[in-house]
Amino acid sequence: MSEFVAHWPVRVYWEDTDAGGIVYHANYLRFMERARSELLESLNVSQLDQLNQQDGILFVVASLTLNFRRGAQLGDNLVVKTRVLKLRRASIVFEQTIWRNDELMTSAEIRVGAISAKTKMPSAIPELLYNKFSALLVQAAQAS
Repeated sequence: MSEFVAHWPVRVYWEDTDAGGIVYHANYLRFMERARSELLESLNVSQLDQLNQQDGILFVVASLTLNFRRGAQLGDNLVVKTRVLKLRRASIVFEQTIWRNDELMTSAEIRVGAISAKTKMPSAIPELLYNKFSALLVQAAQAS
Protein backbone atom coordinates (compact mmCIF):
# COMPACT_ATOMS: atom_id res chain seq x y z
CA MET A 1 0.00 0.00 0.00
CA SER A 2 1.24 3.50 -0.82
CA GLU A 3 2.09 6.15 1.71
CA PHE A 4 -0.64 8.68 2.20
CA VAL A 5 0.07 12.19 1.02
CA ALA A 6 -1.91 14.19 3.54
CA HIS A 7 -2.47 13.85 7.27
CA TRP A 8 -5.00 16.08 9.01
CA PRO A 9 -5.51 15.95 12.80
CA VAL A 10 -9.01 16.03 14.32
CA ARG A 11 -9.95 16.32 17.97
CA VAL A 12 -13.44 15.04 18.76
CA TYR A 13 -15.53 17.70 20.49
CA TRP A 14 -18.93 17.47 22.16
CA GLU A 15 -20.61 18.90 19.05
CA ASP A 16 -19.23 15.97 16.99
CA THR A 17 -20.94 13.33 19.10
CA ASP A 18 -24.38 11.89 19.73
CA ALA A 19 -26.00 11.68 23.17
CA GLY A 20 -23.76 8.70 24.04
CA GLY A 21 -20.50 10.55 23.36
CA ILE A 22 -19.85 8.60 20.13
CA VAL A 23 -19.03 10.49 16.91
CA TYR A 24 -22.23 10.93 14.92
CA HIS A 25 -21.85 9.04 11.62
CA ALA A 26 -22.27 12.07 9.32
CA ASN A 27 -19.42 13.89 11.06
CA TYR A 28 -16.87 11.46 9.64
CA LEU A 29 -17.78 12.92 6.23
CA ARG A 30 -17.20 16.44 7.59
CA PHE A 31 -13.77 15.40 8.85
CA MET A 32 -12.92 13.94 5.43
CA GLU A 33 -14.20 17.00 3.58
CA ARG A 34 -11.99 19.24 5.69
CA ALA A 35 -8.99 17.02 5.05
CA ARG A 36 -9.55 17.23 1.27
CA SER A 37 -9.90 21.00 1.57
CA GLU A 38 -6.60 21.13 3.46
CA LEU A 39 -5.00 19.02 0.73
CA LEU A 40 -6.14 21.58 -1.86
CA GLU A 41 -4.75 24.41 0.28
CA SER A 42 -1.42 22.57 0.52
CA LEU A 43 -1.38 22.59 -3.31
CA ASN A 44 -1.96 26.37 -3.23
CA VAL A 45 -5.52 26.03 -4.48
CA SER A 46 -7.93 28.36 -2.71
CA GLN A 47 -11.52 27.20 -3.05
CA LEU A 48 -12.70 30.73 -2.30
CA ASP A 49 -10.54 32.09 -5.13
CA GLN A 50 -11.85 29.39 -7.47
CA LEU A 51 -15.43 30.24 -6.57
CA ASN A 52 -14.88 33.91 -7.43
CA GLN A 53 -12.89 33.42 -10.65
CA GLN A 54 -14.60 33.49 -14.02
CA ASP A 55 -12.79 30.29 -15.05
CA GLY A 56 -12.66 28.74 -11.56
CA ILE A 57 -13.09 25.03 -10.91
CA LEU A 58 -15.02 23.58 -7.98
CA PHE A 59 -15.03 20.00 -6.74
CA VAL A 60 -18.26 18.22 -5.81
CA VAL A 61 -18.70 14.75 -4.37
CA ALA A 62 -20.10 12.46 -7.06
CA SER A 63 -20.03 9.17 -5.15
CA LEU A 64 -18.66 7.60 -2.01
CA THR A 65 -18.34 4.32 -0.21
CA LEU A 66 -17.94 4.56 3.54
CA ASN A 67 -17.06 1.74 5.93
CA PHE A 68 -17.38 2.18 9.68
CA ARG A 69 -15.07 -0.03 11.72
CA ARG A 70 -14.97 1.51 15.22
CA GLY A 71 -16.75 4.39 16.88
CA ALA A 72 -14.63 7.39 17.80
CA GLN A 73 -15.52 9.03 21.10
CA LEU A 74 -15.57 12.40 22.79
CA GLY A 75 -12.00 13.56 23.44
CA ASP A 76 -10.36 11.24 20.90
CA ASN A 77 -7.50 12.55 18.82
CA LEU A 78 -7.89 11.29 15.27
CA VAL A 79 -5.96 11.62 12.03
CA VAL A 80 -7.58 11.72 8.60
CA LYS A 81 -5.23 10.28 5.98
CA THR A 82 -5.87 11.11 2.34
CA ARG A 83 -4.36 9.90 -0.88
CA VAL A 84 -5.24 10.13 -4.55
CA LEU A 85 -6.19 6.74 -6.00
CA LYS A 86 -7.20 7.74 -9.54
CA LEU A 87 -6.99 10.87 -11.58
CA ARG A 88 -9.10 11.56 -14.64
CA ARG A 89 -9.52 14.72 -16.69
CA ALA A 90 -12.64 15.81 -14.78
CA SER A 91 -12.60 13.73 -11.59
CA ILE A 92 -10.42 12.47 -8.78
CA VAL A 93 -10.89 9.38 -6.62
CA PHE A 94 -9.55 9.70 -3.08
CA GLU A 95 -8.98 7.07 -0.45
CA GLN A 96 -9.54 8.49 3.01
CA THR A 97 -9.11 6.75 6.33
CA ILE A 98 -9.61 7.96 9.88
CA TRP A 99 -7.31 6.60 12.57
CA ARG A 100 -7.09 6.71 16.35
CA ASN A 101 -3.44 5.94 16.94
CA ASP A 102 -2.91 2.64 15.05
CA GLU A 103 -6.60 1.74 15.05
CA LEU A 104 -8.58 2.20 11.82
CA MET A 105 -11.91 3.81 12.64
CA THR A 106 -13.43 4.57 9.23
CA SER A 107 -12.42 4.18 5.59
CA ALA A 108 -13.87 5.68 2.43
CA GLU A 109 -13.41 5.93 -1.30
CA ILE A 110 -14.68 9.27 -2.55
CA ARG A 111 -15.00 10.37 -6.18
CA VAL A 112 -15.16 14.11 -6.72
CA GLY A 113 -16.04 15.71 -10.01
CA ALA A 114 -14.75 19.03 -11.32
CA ILE A 115 -17.34 21.61 -12.30
CA SER A 116 -17.14 25.14 -13.66
CA ALA A 117 -17.65 27.75 -10.95
CA LYS A 118 -19.57 29.83 -13.49
CA THR A 119 -21.87 27.27 -15.14
CA LYS A 120 -21.85 24.51 -12.47
CA MET A 121 -21.44 22.02 -15.31
CA PRO A 122 -18.73 19.31 -15.53
CA SER A 123 -15.38 20.71 -16.59
CA ALA A 124 -11.84 19.46 -17.10
CA ILE A 125 -9.39 20.01 -14.27
CA PRO A 126 -7.00 22.82 -15.35
CA GLU A 127 -3.61 21.58 -16.53
CA LEU A 128 -1.63 23.14 -13.65
CA LEU A 129 -3.86 21.56 -11.00
CA TYR A 130 -4.05 18.27 -12.91
CA ASN A 131 -0.24 18.15 -12.88
CA LYS A 132 -0.17 18.76 -9.11
CA PHE A 133 -2.54 15.85 -8.50
CA SER A 134 -0.58 13.73 -10.95
CA ALA A 135 2.58 14.40 -8.92
CA LEU A 136 0.77 13.10 -5.81
CA LEU A 137 0.03 9.85 -7.67
CA VAL A 138 3.69 9.53 -8.62
CA GLN A 139 4.77 10.15 -4.99
CA ALA A 140 2.40 7.46 -3.75
CA ALA A 141 3.62 4.97 -6.36
CA GLN A 142 7.26 5.62 -5.44
CA ALA A 143 6.52 5.17 -1.74
CA SER A 144 4.95 1.74 -2.23
